[in-house]
Amino acid sequence: MIELHELRKSFGAVRAVDGVSFVARDGQITGLLGPNGAGKTTTLRMLYTLMRPDAGTIEVDGRSTAEDPLAVRRLLGVLPDSRGLYKRLTARENIEYFAALQGLDRGEARARADWLIETLGMQDLAARRTEGFSQGERVKTAIARALVHGPRNVVLDEPTNGLDVMATRSLREFLRRLKGEGRCVLLSTHLMQEVAALCDRIVIIAHGRVVAEGTADELRAVASEANLEEAFMHIIAAADKSSAGGAP
Repeated sequence: MIELHELRKSFGAVRAVDGVSFVARDGQITGLLGPNGAGKTTTLRMLYTLMRPDAGTIEVDGRSTAEDPLAVRRLLGVLPDSRGLYKRLTARENIEYFAALQGLDRGEARARADWLIETLGMQDLAARRTEGFSQGERVKTAIARALVHGPRNVVLDEPTNGLDVMATRSLREFLRRLKGEGRCVLLSTHLMQEVAALCDRIVIIAHGRVVAEGTADELRAVASEANLEEAFMHIIAAADKSSAGGAP
């Protein structure tokens, strides 16, 4: 389980995250939505310890990012906004290298890599150097690398970006499998179809704050809209108006 409480982060005069609080529970897929510049990526970077918050707390399975960041990193599988593959290594070598960093022995690393390569349909990529990979091929490799140590908590920033229809369907089934195993999945995406298909709960961020959260049905009801995308637009428009002090 991932718990964020009153997170704040500023860059100079810009307050990127302004009191974000929410919980992503085990056995659920939680969607993190918001327009560009809303604070989603900064929030995720603080969660996976790439940044330190100015204030607030983050706990992953009861471990604090402030008190024990190394333990938190071991509990997380992260697909960041920047995929960051080692271009001179093959896809398999990238995966197995990260398995070694997580403390897996060589045999276990190879077995986990074999399973992920098959599950994500990467057989044709495994022995190729990642330099020159398409966006979709990079995403698949980065996802396998993030999950190779079998983390209980999975954080994915735009995971289907660059994937074709078949790869997207395969990834969705894989995320449902993780959920079925009782894992906590936190998913940041702009795709409403993806949110509607996958997410048990949705957290909407705007202007660095959580402006709405609930199930898709609850958010549609709050916004009095039948369509999730229209509900999202309604909620964001209200947040924009509130941020501007109620100005039209």
